Amino acid sequence: MLTAHERGGDESAISRATTRGAAAAATVVAASADELPDAAGVTLDKYTLVRKLGEGGFGVVYLAEQVEPVRRQVAVKIIKLGMDTREVIARFEAERQALALMDHPGIATVLDAGATEAGRPYFVMELVRGESITSYCDRHNLELSARLALFRQVCQAVQHAHQKGIIHRDLKPSNVLVTLQDNNPVPKVIDFGIAKATHQRLTERTMFTEHRQLIGTPEYMSPEQAEMTGLDIDTRSDIYSLGVLLYELLTGVTPFDSRKLRSAAYGEIQRIIREETPAKPSTRLSSVDSLPSIAAHRQTEPRRLGLMVRGDLDWIVMKALEKDRTRRYDTASAFAADIERYLENEPVEASPPSAVYRVRKFVKRNRGRVIAASLVVAVFLLGSVGTAGGLIWALNENERANDAATRAEAKEESARHMLDFFVDLFDEASPQRTGGKPMTVLE
Repeated sequence: MLTAHERGGDESAISRATTRGAAAAATVVAASADELPDAAGVTLDKYTLVRKLGEGGFGVVYLAEQVEPVRRQVAVKIIKLGMDTREVIARFEAERQALALMDHPGIATVLDAGATEAGRPYFVMELVRGESITSYCDRHNLELSARLALFRQVCQAVQHAHQKGIIHRDLKPSNVLVTLQDNNPVPKVIDFGIAKATHQRLTERTMFTEHRQLIGTPEYMSPEQAEMTGLDIDTRSDIYSLGVLLYELLTGVTPFDSRKLRSAAYGEIQRIIREETPAKPSTRLSSVDSLPSIAAHRQTEPRRLGLMVRGDLDWIVMKALEKDRTRRYDTASAFAADIERYLENEPVEASPPSAVYRVRKFVKRNRGRVIAASLVVAVFLLGSVGTAGGLIWALNENERANDAATRAEAKEESARHMLDFFVDLFDEASPQRTGGKPMTVLE
């Protein structure tokens, strides 16, 4: 991937382009006057288009060669053909200004901006050579912990944008690309195509085009976005979309079935997003036909995957997907912090209050210390039992010794009495006592 190292001149370029873009907004230019073919060779200022890379709701992205002041490959995004309306140009202008405010390794950097001769705005971004975060995780069979580590980085990038007053409003896997830096995977958020600054008035007016084409992706759209007012969207809308992304990283599917949403009428799409509560990730896994494949991509068994997701990860995801945005995480950094707590086996903010849960998390987090402490306690208890047993034995032995001594004393006393009897007997039979007269046995 080619990263940006030179930001000089951005502000002046944006200023010049803004003037031309505003003029174009006042006079909508016909597409035929400035149609840009997919073929190579078209030059815009110091950028030569090479080939088309892809397109989004309003813009077409080209691979291009920058020829000065340095030679490098970049990505150039130009207003999509056939959509040159005042609203589209103004929206694109808002996108370009928003990107210029960002400076984060997890956000695609804006390098330059300008306008075609016919007034179509374009901007130049660092070329991110990567793939969607879901595809990358599945292709490399990343375990849940590795997926969560990448997702946490995405949250941190989104937090940076929010601190700049920018809401993405279309966070989805294709707008989060994973690239390699020093052989380490790094997610980058791209395409702030429908961004809305929270501290300034932007030119966008509606969530749909004049042809009623939905701006955004229904699967990842927050309930407040589905309201269609466009006047009450804040950073917590991105929190919801991040929750959908995490749901998909864990389960391989989105909370609401894509085919159902895509085939539904507009009103039904609104109702589903605003009113239906999706199944918890662990519950959804139990009903997915491709569960064996999903589990294999996460290097685990189907049943074990459900057990791993159940509990903490269920709670984290469902908090982000709350219909009431006041019940979601307040910030993307708070979302990232709860992921960190899960990875560190600490109690997560999204969990219901429970002393037993917190004790269990403490034991899991300090397994080695708890085992060591348990062994010490066990040895102490065993030692206590042994000491008590020894004491009882000693007491019994002492009692037996006392009994023996008592019996010995009794025998000694009896013998003494017997001896005294014979002494008295012989004393009575002595000649001194009988006057020399012999005594008979009868006497």
